[in-house]
Amino acid sequence: MSSVDFSWLIGGPQGSGVESGANVFSKVCAELGYQVFGKREFHSNIKGDHSYFTVRVSDKLIHSNVNDVSLMISFDAETIFRHSSEVMPGGGIIYDSDLEKISTDSVGTLDNYFKERLHRELESKNKPFTIDGVLEIAREKGVNLYPVSFKTILASLAEETENPRLKGMIRMFNVIGVSLSLGLIKMPPDSLLKSIDSIFSKKPQIAEINKQAATYSYNYAASKFPDFSFVLSGTEKQSDTILVQGHQGTSIGKMVSGCRFQSYYPITPASDESVFLESNEILEVHDDRPGSTTVIQTEDEISAIGMMIGSALTGTRSSTSTSGPGFALMTEAIGWAGMNEVPIVLTLYQRSGPSTGLPTRHGQDDLLFAVAGSFGDFPRIVYASGDIEESFYDTGNCFNYSDVYQVPVIHMMDKFLSSSVVTCKRFDPQKITINRGKLLEKVEGEYKRFAFTEDGISPRSRLGLDNGIFWNTGDESDETGHITEDPQMRIKMMDKRMSKLDLILKQVPKDEQIVSYGVHDYTIISWGSTKGPILDALEMLKKEGIDIGFIQIKLIHPFPTEHVKSLLENVKTIIDIEANHSGQLGKIFKQNVTREIDYFILKYSGRGMTSTEIYESLKRITENKANKREVLEHGA
Repeated sequence: MSSVDFSWLIGGPQGSGVESGANVFSKVCAELGYQVFGKREFHSNIKGDHSYFTVRVSDKLIHSNVNDVSLMISFDAETIFRHSSEVMPGGGIIYDSDLEKISTDSVGTLDNYFKERLHRELESKNKPFTIDGVLEIAREKGVNLYPVSFKTILASLAEETENPRLKGMIRMFNVIGVSLSLGLIKMPPDSLLKSIDSIFSKKPQIAEINKQAATYSYNYAASKFPDFSFVLSGTEKQSDTILVQGHQGTSIGKMVSGCRFQSYYPITPASDESVFLESNEILEVHDDRPGSTTVIQTEDEISAIGMMIGSALTGTRSSTSTSGPGFALMTEAIGWAGMNEVPIVLTLYQRSGPSTGLPTRHGQDDLLFAVAGSFGDFPRIVYASGDIEESFYDTGNCFNYSDVYQVPVIHMMDKFLSSSVVTCKRFDPQKITINRGKLLEKVEGEYKRFAFTEDGISPRSRLGLDNGIFWNTGDESDETGHITEDPQMRIKMMDKRMSKLDLILKQVPKDEQIVSYGVHDYTIISWGSTKGPILDALEMLKKEGIDIGFIQIKLIHPFPTEHVKSLLENVKTIIDIEANHSGQLGKIFKQNVTREIDYFILKYSGRGMTSTEIYESLKRITENKANKREVLEHGA
């Protein structure tokens, strides 16, 4: 039996139910045993502009999307204009037949830059600037077209169920589209109905109406379009596999790690994490971790980080979550936490900058800012997760690092991860341990909060502890916390704090600093969410007999220079892959390792990388046909 590798795309106006439709499709596929990787792209307006969701399905382990689409479902004109060219020969397009005569000029949300490119393409093939024109190009390429009148389906359903209200419920176009897709690829319908029940569990009447529409549409496609080449009837389901959304790795990780306070100000794409925590504030993980997580939405990011620091001073594990613009407002307070050796965890969900930039789009733009943000020298940890499963366990590590070394920890996530829906191994809370470091339960004798110690880490009191009175100030201080400008004390205090960086490199296990997937003549260095598409691209190359190494750098500051040098000692060609313009990891690498990057593979269009485009760039590099800077462009 040949393996399954199927890519499905749904598109529509922002606010039209694209995400809920994709979640139904993903749930069905996961329920039937398939591995799922889905990613949402959406415009920064609240309603109206283009949104789409791509879901890749396989019976093998997958980590990313690919360029080609096997089946596209569209209930609006813009999706056809923007994405029909992505559908592979032999693939299919289910579309609303009422749209066929619509021209590009009648779709107000198509921007002029895209229209110019599309018009050149249509003109070169002597096609009209209409839906008919782009569909004719797709047909000539070998794509199967499946026209359906969505309004007719609603009208027929309304008549069949004697519910005339259904005729006007265009909000159900998403469920109709998903159900047509599943009928076309012959997926068992029971899982479809279960998924609808799950998603609308708190709205049984809405669930019932959607199930009626789903059943009708599924049967319509299964009977009317019997010849599609892709059939997904299910596969053996792996044990302990779950379907999770991007923000759930860190949010559940915070619960399990004993985080009991989170403050935040709403910002894309970080807000989903805090909203999830708000919805699940009380959680009994097991006997040693009872309690609830207090979540507070503040008036701005300055207040959010101030509240988090105040909470941490009580001895409570505390965190916040933000994106680049919010992080910019937090940097002064991060310096205060660094001066006062306050353990805090800040989850930084990156997006495209600078300024507001592309507020709902992807980027790994904030690495140098995270390493150097705020003024003056103070120790911090910058740590990057590569996928959602990893982010759960990394969250536990970040809290331990923060408590043990009494430093701010910046946990690097991004929009690619936050907007993904994936199948992965069920999170195991037992694998997350809690280490509070030198947090005192009682104080005997004279207490000095910033006492000089052999390892540079002082015993930490907390507010309200008997005999554990301590002082904090933004100025330099002595061992008790009182302000001093004595030059010798300044030197000693700076040396004390900064010595933690060497201690971190010495004590953090090597496999938590870097994950090596093998080292060869050609070897990739990268960080964060590029991990998934890189691994899939390397698997594609391996099938062609091409071996390329990959080291994923997770501990980015302090940078594990000696460990990196030892891994890359015999590597001939180093390739840096990341989602920013300047190759920010490459700059840090060169500064610390004093070695040039040979090739950069970069993407800064605001769209996530696919394994296809990484594969193609790596292939060109091995064939000596690549530019030093390979810039990736896939994505609408």
